[in-house]
Amino acid sequence: MKDMLKDKFGRTINYLRLAVVDRCNLRCTYCMPENGLPWIKQSELMTDDEIIRLCNIFTQLGVDKIRITGGEPFVRKNCMELIHRISQINKLNELSITTNGILTEPFIPQLKAAGIKSVNLSIDTLDENRFFKITRRNEFWQVMKTMEGLLSNDIQVKINCVVMDGQNIEDIIPLVNLGKTLPIAVRFIEEMPFNGDNKEISLKWNQHNIYKHIQEHFGEINKLQDPISSTSYNYKIPGFKGEFGIIAAYSRSFCGDCNRGRISPLGVLKTCLYEGGGINLKDEMRLGKTDMELKDLIIQSVQHKPKDGWEAEKISLDPNAIHQSMATIGG
Repeated sequence: MKDMLKDKFGRTINYLRLAVVDRCNLRCTYCMPENGLPWIKQSELMTDDEIIRLCNIFTQLGVDKIRITGGEPFVRKNCMELIHRISQINKLNELSITTNGILTEPFIPQLKAAGIKSVNLSIDTLDENRFFKITRRNEFWQVMKTMEGLLSNDIQVKINCVVMDGQNIEDIIPLVNLGKTLPIAVRFIEEMPFNGDNKEISLKWNQHNIYKHIQEHFGEINKLQDPISSTSYNYKIPGFKGEFGIIAAYSRSFCGDCNRGRISPLGVLKTCLYEGGGINLKDEMRLGKTDMELKDLIIQSVQHKPKDGWEAEKISLDPNAIHQSMATIGG
């Protein structure tokens, strides 16, 4: 059944982003309102066994890379046990995690033992005061401790930084400079309209302007060969141990060879981040669907994957609706 997940544009879907919870212990301005969101009831989240069942089904359909996301994954009870179970699945070549780092540090030895080789760490600023303003929580030094712990255990660290006009522009250069002595990959992400309210975003800091800002400071920058289906345009400054990249998340210029699907905390399969609907695989499991029936539903859903994020948004989203939060979509 290898390579069965192909969409109508011939793209093979071999990468699943799996959100295990919607809750988060931060209140980042670009993700959700200050008072949080109406959280999903525990009974509506997938159980560990349901998640494992879906992961097995997706790997049988050719998915060989899974990223655990949220919300904040480690807010989920027994998250580490779930990660360990997923890591044992046959045909899975790569398992990684995106986390804000607040609860992660004690689990680093277990992550390494489970074969986790890469962790994406959300860090939008290297300034403690700006960190508090953006996240509404005073956890900066704990995140830094997690970063140090991951590096000392030889786990690759990729930093995710959402670039926001008037909030963290002064952090772009210091974040790039982390790579001067550390083997870190920093990813600067265009801000997206997934903030859980109707707050508009600024398009001033798009991919082009982020790159121009960095180039004006450092001068010589080498373009790296981007991996197939990469969401980032990747660069290296001569003499640096690390690298940096830019993710055109709002411009959506990377959609052409998209290889991703995502499962929301509710168990909804979305074939595009900007897709408004999706099929609820958790509900289908609880209705008694067999593995073969679930595979057919997944294959049919992938067949309707839109060409790009612009098409998905045009089909799915009410322009007058309140923006969903990334926590409810699945990061």
